[in-house]
Amino acid sequence: MTTPRKPRGPYRKGLERREQILRAALEVFGDHGERGASLKEIADRVGMSQAGVLHYFGSREELLVAVLEERDARGGRATAHVTSPGEALATTAARNTGERGLVDLFVTLSAAASDPAHPAHAFFTRRYDELTDSLATGLREGQRHGRTRDDVRPDQLARMLIALSDGLQLQWLLNPGVDMADTIEAFNRMCLADGEGTDRDPGTDPDPDAGPDPDAPAKT
Repeated sequence: MTTPRKPRGPYRKGLERREQILRAALEVFGDHGERGASLKEIADRVGMSQAGVLHYFGSREELLVAVLEERDARGGRATAHVTSPGEALATTAARNTGERGLVDLFVTLSAAASDPAHPAHAFFTRRYDELTDSLATGLREGQRHGRTRDDVRPDQLARMLIALSDGLQLQWLLNPGVDMADTIEAFNRMCLADGEGTDRDPGTDPDPDAGPDPDAPAKT
């Protein structure tokens, strides 16, 4: 089996430069949000001109999309070991409370991208389709194993969960007292099948050989 070759020469340097710009942009947009961030500050952080930065991304809007793509990629790595689709979004929501500027960027850009001519339209269309499919797959698996309620279609539950997550981000920007993760977890509990998650941790099976729980209240 051959080992893939790493990019070399000018092409590799170009990729490294692009990644450097992207890291700087994540920091700047994370600090200031979409309206407060400037291309000049990003360029200054990497020691380039504004025109030099745009050489790697084409336009400010394309740079914004690249920032959100990288944000999603980092979020995917951070939630790689969660046990349910809803848990993944709750974990993401908790992390987002430390990234107010990027939440602002997401909310602002997603609203503008409803225009089919907007540079971010294709990104958000693809993102929602892929996220819906991914969540629905996990929820369908939960239904198959009796963990998730089965009176609602998995794709509908998935879209509800996404809509809740997106709406909470806007509410949190307006009122930082909103607990996004806790609210998503409450919705997750509503999605459980009857009896799931009440007396035991979700995803665990009771031991048929275990005796009565000595701490359980007596039945009357």
